[in-house]
Amino acid sequence: MKDYLLDLIDHTLTVGNMDVIKITGSQTETKINAVIENNTVVLEGTFNQPITEFEGVFGMPNLGKLKTILGFDDYDEKARIFVNRQNRNGASVPESIQFETNNSDFINVYRLMSESIVTDKVRPLNFKGATWHITFQPSVANILRLKKQAQANSEQEHFTTKVDSGNLKIHFGDVATHSGNFIFENNVTGNLTHAWQWPVQQMVSILSLSGDKTMKFSDQGVAEITVDSGLGTYRYLIPASSK
Repeated sequence: MKDYLLDLIDHTLTVGNMDVIKITGSQTETKINAVIENNTVVLEGTFNQPITEFEGVFGMPNLGKLKTILGFDDYDEKARIFVNRQNRNGASVPESIQFETNNSDFINVYRLMSESIVTDKVRPLNFKGATWHITFQPSVANILRLKKQAQANSEQEHFTTKVDSGNLKIHFGDVATHSGNFIFENNVTGNLTHAWQWPVQQMVSILSLSGDKTMKFSDQGVAEITVDSGLGTYRYLIPASSK
């Protein structure tokens, strides 16, 4: 379980103010949902193999605390990590995750959030789908270029995407400011007719995550980045803004 928890932290906490995760688990599937404040990014994911101990619906709050506990070297391969459950309204539901060393001399109990509370905090996404006009797998080199442009134009909170001569270009700033641009993907199939703006910090954070990435842009004003870490598949939806 520890590897899955570490993977979950790596693909949520670093993206932004995503401090509560909703888990919906069954014997066949473990689903992940979270939202960054103001709906800047919406996460829908699944573990590639179900975690049977996570059967039920519950929340994982205060991810910083969970990250701290997982970082203790006391919880090595001999440690026991398990889910405590309690009976509510005739059903067995997850209550906490307990971490114990092999001889039980160092223990942490991480409390989980009830279904009613997490359902109120992480509301279902009202997203009926989009037509994806551009789909590609961003290269490591071009992700690095994006990071460099973000660093050089750190005063910019958004960048703009345009298709120029079949190439997807990213633009920072405009004629009235410091600016920069580069080709993010060559020879794309499809076009974007709107100059949508995308949040720099969140885009860079997601593209910095470990795993195989697929990126999609819709001219309807939404982007999707899917990251397959090997343990989980994380789908990040990023709404655009316009000037």
